[in-house]
Amino acid sequence: MYYIYHIPGKKIGVTRNLKNRVTLMQGYKKGEYEVLEKHEDIDYVSTRELKLQDEYGYRIDKNSYKELVNNNKKKMNINITEQTTTFPCPINKLKGRLMDNIGMTWQTDHGKFLLDKEMVTWITNNIRVSMYNNERSYIYNKALSEWFNQKNNLESLIDHADDIERLEIFDKIRYWAKTRGLFDKGDTRTQYIKLQEEAGELAKALLKEDELEVIDAIGDMVVVLTNLAHIQGVSIERCIAFAYNVINKRTGKMINGTFVKDE
Repeated sequence: MYYIYHIPGKKIGVTRNLKNRVTLMQGYKKGEYEVLEKHEDIDYVSTRELKLQDEYGYRIDKNSYKELVNNNKKKMNINITEQTTTFPCPINKLKGRLMDNIGMTWQTDHGKFLLDKEMVTWITNNIRVSMYNNERSYIYNKALSEWFNQKNNLESLIDHADDIERLEIFDKIRYWAKTRGLFDKGDTRTQYIKLQEEAGELAKALLKEDELEVIDAIGDMVVVLTNLAHIQGVSIERCIAFAYNVINKRTGKMINGTFVKDE
């Protein structure tokens, strides 16, 4: 099934996977876009998309959806073995090549993978140079599979947990960090050090019983954790959902002001 979607004031497009294309890749949640039409005929939706773009006053795509699909079939010629997936480019060029191939899928003994922006981040954080050719780079399939399965399992929790929804504030934090070069020049180690600094500020504020300083320190720690998670290749929302999915099943009791879980 093909979906013609509309992001008000932005664009009209076509996809077969709204969650991947509109939410994961472009960042729009349900309610921030609408489905105008759906159809099983790629020729129909390709023609209809261009007509709707004209009717709504948007820029009309130079190539139809069908033409783009056919062009995108010319993907990277990756090499897949039981243990690894090897990419035909050096590490310093890999991210650009991966971004050009968003939506690509490949099958391994550990499962089928769909390339999106979050996976690009994971791959670039875990890539290794081939020992046989420094113009090639590779990842371990099992490690990617563990991350990919956890990502998919937690996605449903984020979608259905009313109390742990994807908050706009996290997107604003990531935008702030991106525009200041933090994601390009920072790393997880520097962010961890920053987190410890902010934890120290929180300790001081608690000892002084300074409510405003406590609020400021907690907020600073959340900002650092949001950016640290992004650099690591996950989202702060998924980290929160993962933690909640564990603690909501715990039982225990309070002892000396601390919750002690049952063994």
